[in-house]
Amino acid sequence: MTAFAWRPMTAADLPAVSAIAAEVHPDFPEDDAVFAERRRLFPSGCRVLAAGGRLAAYVVSHPWEAGSCPPLNALLGRLPEPASTYYIHDIALLPAARGTGAAGEIVGALKAEALGQGLADISLVAVNGSAGFWRRMGFAETSSPALAAKLASYGADARYMVCQAA
Repeated sequence: MTAFAWRPMTAADLPAVSAIAAEVHPDFPEDDAVFAERRRLFPSGCRVLAAGGRLAAYVVSHPWEAGSCPPLNALLGRLPEPASTYYIHDIALLPAARGTGAAGEIVGALKAEALGQGLADISLVAVNGSAGFWRRMGFAETSSPALAAKLASYGADARYMVCQAA
């Protein structure tokens, strides 16, 4: 069995991150500039799962505004100050990394990151039928009329979900 380990994302990882994104989330394409900007704006929220010198997963996360989600494939310019939630923008695992516990491990690390930033909760938009996974990680769906239009851009099954970091 291959040993996987999460580490900080580097600029050199960006082509592999884009390739993983294209494979795992083909219906939600994002420009390389989006990944590069998120990494620049909040490097500690951008990590990759490596095994044998190859990447098998990535996560992009950052402080954000509660009850909101950034539009897909859009540059942010800056992060909100003060932030009111820790947002998981994207997590993608190649098939080889699934079922290894790597997703649960990084969610735990992101909860610690949120608390370290003074943020009590984590939010995300679940897509591709992933709401069940996120429920198992402690997330619950919340709805807001203000989010309806943005969620529609993520697909019909998109769910805004929130979890307490502690």
